[in-house]
Amino acid sequence: MSGRVGDLSSQQQESLARFRGNLQDLLPTMPKADDYFLLRWLRAQNFDLKKSEDMLRKHMEFRKQQDLDNILTWQASEVVQLYDAGGLCGYDYEGCPVWFDLVGALDPKGLLLSASKQELIRKRIQGFELLLKECELQSQKLGRKIETIVMVFDLEGLSLKHLWKPAVEVYQRYFALVEENYPETIKHLFVVRAPRLFPVAFNLVKSFLTEVTQKKIVILGGNWKQELSKYISPDQIPMEYGGTMTDPDGNPKCLTKITYGGEVPKSYYLHNQVRVQYEHTATVGRGSSLQVDNEILFPGCVLRWQFASDGADIGFGVFLKTKQGERQRVGDMTEVLSSQRYNAHMVPEDGSLTCHKPGVYVLRFDNTYSLIHAKKVSYTVEVLLPDKAAEEKIQGLEATGSSPAQ
Repeated sequence: MSGRVGDLSSQQQESLARFRGNLQDLLPTMPKADDYFLLRWLRAQNFDLKKSEDMLRKHMEFRKQQDLDNILTWQASEVVQLYDAGGLCGYDYEGCPVWFDLVGALDPKGLLLSASKQELIRKRIQGFELLLKECELQSQKLGRKIETIVMVFDLEGLSLKHLWKPAVEVYQRYFALVEENYPETIKHLFVVRAPRLFPVAFNLVKSFLTEVTQKKIVILGGNWKQELSKYISPDQIPMEYGGTMTDPDGNPKCLTKITYGGEVPKSYYLHNQVRVQYEHTATVGRGSSLQVDNEILFPGCVLRWQFASDGADIGFGVFLKTKQGERQRVGDMTEVLSSQRYNAHMVPEDGSLTCHKPGVYVLRFDNTYSLIHAKKVSYTVEVLLPDKAAEEKIQGLEATGSSPAQ
């Protein structure tokens, strides 16, 4: 039995009745107290009453803390409204609302220099509440229960800038909150125009998604427009995405429904850096350098770093060793990212690169030009691995001439 209304075993029916009885104190404050709502929490925990009750009680606390009953009237700051890409647009064949999330169109650093992580996450939670409200309206309109949503993640433009740690943390927190507070609401999660970097990006958020949600992810290939129309009627898909829907003025992007993001103008910046914590601190002696080795076992990994210096600038570059197991002079290594001096004492630096070949990559902090002053450097270095299943899916689509990035 599916555990849905009208398809319950006698044991599930009994669990539902007990669940309702255990929640008598909460029922008056719930957004919904019908069987559909309660069964979502039971299904999420395989009808384990204790776990389901704990999960729902935590959600009610979250509702109170975030004032979710009034979140649809809350207005984000202008920069978030204009540049946080995405929107509710159309319905699938069964009447479920569709949300477009334009990840690749985001300017993550611009947004986080102009707004707080909390505001960006709140804006996305507002979007989820809007989708649930739309499910209610659709249920009334169609005369049958609509309780799930469809998400389309457009990754065109996804690049290393989107793997910036503070930006990834926003998505990690968002997905965690969705799983904790909106279980059993995602019907399909389509990924379109996924570049080769997608397996690395997905691996960063995968652990924040339940196995149930992961199974609902569908990576579409180069024929994604035709594939999307198998789930959503063309008249419910913007012309920009292969459908026939336009704005009243004929705009194919449906700008009245979807925000397309873009680079955030610096006039919106509230500060020039995002505060980060570093894992390591070291002193680079005067006239010397510090080498940080990172072994890359297979191509496709991403090397990501952040660093700051104390009191004065520092040189930085990335090199690939030509001999294993020994320290090499900079002139004997292959230059991957040319060394240059950074004013990291004024503005912390961050960056990343895709490692196209295996080997030992050396991040080199250079103070050889300073014969008087030693430099204190704080840094974090990470090797980001691709998700193997996603990588194989992308490679498989490319092999059939249906590259997702088309």
